[in-house]
Amino acid sequence: MIGVIADDLTGAAELAAVGLRYGLRTEILVKGAPSGEADLVCVDTDSRSCVAEEAGRRAASAAKLLRTAKARWIYKKVDSVLRGQVTAEVESVMKQLRFKRAFLLPANPSLGRKIQDGRYFVRGRLINKTEFARDPEHPRNSSQVLRLLNHPQHNPICVSNLREALPVRGIVIGEAATSQDVRRWALLRDSRTLSAGGSEFFGALLTAENTKTSMSSAGLSPNGMVHRELFVCGTSSQSSRKFVKLEREQGTPVFSLPMELMWSAEFTPGAAEAISQRVVSAFQSHSRVILNVGLSPVREISVARRLADHLVQIAGLVLRQVGVGHIYAEGGATAAELVRHMGWARLSVLREPAPGVATLAIEGNSSQLLTVKPGTYAWPAKWT
Repeated sequence: MIGVIADDLTGAAELAAVGLRYGLRTEILVKGAPSGEADLVCVDTDSRSCVAEEAGRRAASAAKLLRTAKARWIYKKVDSVLRGQVTAEVESVMKQLRFKRAFLLPANPSLGRKIQDGRYFVRGRLINKTEFARDPEHPRNSSQVLRLLNHPQHNPICVSNLREALPVRGIVIGEAATSQDVRRWALLRDSRTLSAGGSEFFGALLTAENTKTSMSSAGLSPNGMVHRELFVCGTSSQSSRKFVKLEREQGTPVFSLPMELMWSAEFTPGAAEAISQRVVSAFQSHSRVILNVGLSPVREISVARRLADHLVQIAGLVLRQVGVGHIYAEGGATAAELVRHMGWARLSVLREPAPGVATLAIEGNSSQLLTVKPGTYAWPAKWT
C-alpha cells in the first residue's frame, strides 16, 4: 500500500485519481483508519488553514497512521503553488518517519505551473502577476519560490536543478520547466528521502516504480443513473465566474448568497431555509442547479470562510430534501466542509474526468456521486 498525506480534500482526491489512472484501488480517508483493501490510501488532514503547529501535528498523525498500516512509502501532497503550512507539515512528516531529507517538487508543468531559476511561473506569467496574488488566505506576493514559504524551523531549505548535486539533509525544492524534468526527478527517488509535491510528480513516481497502468472501467454512476446535478461553487476565481456566467446564459438556475453578507450581516437559519427552498423548487423543472457565492472576491479570509460555510449550509438543506444524483463541489475548503457537514467519512475514486478533477463514490451511499476540483481549475468542457 502507498500512503498520501494531503492538506485538503481536493488534493487527496486529485492524487487518488492519479492512482486510479495507474490501476490502483484507492480510498480517501476523512477520519478513521484505512480499510486494508486499498492499494493507495490518501488521508485528508484538512490542515490548509491551520496554524503551523496544528498543521504539523495533523500531518505527523497521518504519517503515523499510514506507517502503522504498513504503507510501503508515503508521499506528502502539497498545494502546487505552495499555499498552506507547507514547511511545517513537511518537517513534521520528516520527523515522524525519521527522514533527514525531503525532496519537494510542487510544479505541474503540464498545467502551465513551472519553477525556473528559483521563480514560479503560471502559464508563462510570474505567479505574483496572476490571480494567485489575490488569494484571500495565502496571497502569492512574490515569484521567488523561497519567499512563498515559511522558513523551516529545523532544516535548511534550498532550490535545486537537475544539474546540481542534492544536499544530504534539509528540504530541497526541485526546479521543473517541463514534464520531462519531472520524470527525470522521479527517477532519482530513494528510500532515504521523503518525496513531496504536486500531482504530476506523484504520477511520475508511480511510473518510475513501474506500476502497472490500466484504464478504469468504473465510469458508471451509482445504479447506472444520475439525474439531478447540484454544483456548489465556493470560490470567486476567474474560471468559476466564467462557468457560472455561461451556465446562466444557457438557462441553468443560479442561486447566490445575499449581498449583505459581504458586510458581516447575520445569516439566519430562516434565510438559509428560504434559499434552499428556492433551489428545491428549481429542481422541479431543471436537472441542473448552481449554488455559488456570487459576490465580489474577498481578501479577508474570515469572510471567505464564512461565505463558504453559508453555501454548504444551504447545500446540506437541499441534499436532505431532494434526490440529487451528482454533486459537484468547487474549492478545496468548500468540498471538505460539505463532506464533513454531510457526515461522509470514507470516499473512493471512480474516475478522473480531467487532471485535478475527481469523481468519488461515498461509502454507504449508492445513490449519489461527488465530483471535486480546486477552485482555480476549470470544469471539463463536457460539463459546461
